[in-house]
Amino acid sequence: MSADAGIAHPAQPPRILLLGADGQLGWELRRALLPLGSVLAMNRSLADLGDLPALRSTLERVQPDILVNAAAYTAVDKAESEPGLAQCINAEAPRLLADYAAAHNAWLVHYSTDYVFDGSKPGPYTELDAPKPQSVYGHTKLAGEQAIAQSGCRHFIFRTSWVYAARGGNFAKTMLKLAREREHLRVVADQFGAPTSAELIADVTALALHRVQTDASFATAISTPQPGLYHLTAGGSTSWHGYAQFVLRQAAAHGTALRCGAEAVEPIATADYPLPAPRPANSRLDCDRLQAALGLALPHWQIQVRRMLAEVAVQG
Repeated sequence: MSADAGIAHPAQPPRILLLGADGQLGWELRRALLPLGSVLAMNRSLADLGDLPALRSTLERVQPDILVNAAAYTAVDKAESEPGLAQCINAEAPRLLADYAAAHNAWLVHYSTDYVFDGSKPGPYTELDAPKPQSVYGHTKLAGEQAIAQSGCRHFIFRTSWVYAARGGNFAKTMLKLAREREHLRVVADQFGAPTSAELIADVTALALHRVQTDASFATAISTPQPGLYHLTAGGSTSWHGYAQFVLRQAAAHGTALRCGAEAVEPIATADYPLPAPRPANSRLDCDRLQAALGLALPHWQIQVRRMLAEVAVQG
């Protein structure tokens, strides 16, 4: 009898295909997904969602058990003049991924946006509120959500907003750059949302996937989320103006030399800063469904912004 006779060997770890691996969220997902299986991380040069035949070939070659799609067309204003490309990347590619997942009994994780709403609701949006996108970007992201839901595949769609990370470009780092160069800044004060870290989104994604991989009979007290649509942002809310002031105050506390302090940031209206694509005035998302499904409390937005700024300060 062999030495290991009678010992149960672990099943083959699931093959996880991560798309958009070089983006802010993709970079954090590389870390968060590693404990869950064998991760194949692909950036745009390896898996371009604008090339559907090549994407289909990649799926057939890799045969993933879990698909995590962190790739998207996110140039909100440019999408107004490139609707076809935005539609391909944000809607047709997710449809292809969902069709693969449905045919192969795989899981699909996809990320969407507050831009599926028009921002006119007084309070936070729930998953039951009717979408009403106002931009090409919002329309294409909603089409991607709908294609996934209609496919019948096992999926999580996480709607989020105002995403940032220490790596890559984002609003907070732009404010820091401008505050080093200028003595006065003007920032929109009538749009509201919750700055949400890519780290938080990645960790919640990994937790949700871990829960559905775990046999509930061994952990009956642990919540297991059902497939579907969830809102995922940090707690609390602020305006872009309040966000900018918080960033500059924290940076100053870390000793960052700034020409423009928080008090020199002037609040302005959306109408004073016109852009090609309309922005939702209210980007607040109600995350109660997700918190109940996973049995967790999402941290206040200021907590992880502080962490990100501390990391940026260390990086110099």
